[in-house]
Amino acid sequence: MRCPFCGADETKVIDSRLANDGDSVRRRRECLSCAERFTTFEIAELALPRIVKQDGVREAFDEDKLRRGMQRALEKRPVDTEKVEAAVSRIKHQLRASGDRELPSRQLGEWVMEALRELDGVAYVRFASVYRSFEDVSAFREVIERYENEPPAEVKAQQISLLPGNDKKKGN
Repeated sequence: MRCPFCGADETKVIDSRLANDGDSVRRRRECLSCAERFTTFEIAELALPRIVKQDGVREAFDEDKLRRGMQRALEKRPVDTEKVEAAVSRIKHQLRASGDRELPSRQLGEWVMEALRELDGVAYVRFASVYRSFEDVSAFREVIERYENEPPAEVKAQQISLLPGNDKKKGN
């Protein structure tokens, strides 16, 4: 690491700590030439899959576009910015964990809808209305009824199946 003060090539690490919930490493360094100290951050550079739009166009995943879309749906809703950022991070994690080089925009949209569903019901319906191109009021009614009658994914994951053969774990 080159010293930002004198440009020397030799620096030593004084202290290392995890930062940003373990997504990066914060390092305090000292220049061996001028003795100045500075901080660096190290993050893993992971390639996210390309998004395949419905018309077949492929584009790089754009985190800012994702955030803007979610914020537009959440406009004037009482949701903390930290919760939105956490949802964006979860979606990015899902993208990386998919292991795919390309991902259909439809799948990304479903992940966004599920995240909004957990954050705010109104934002969920707003996003769904644009994402699924509602044509009339009955489409709104169907989504709202489904929202009211179906528990969110995190609640579903905690439920135990009452029917034999429907357990998520084998042997139960």
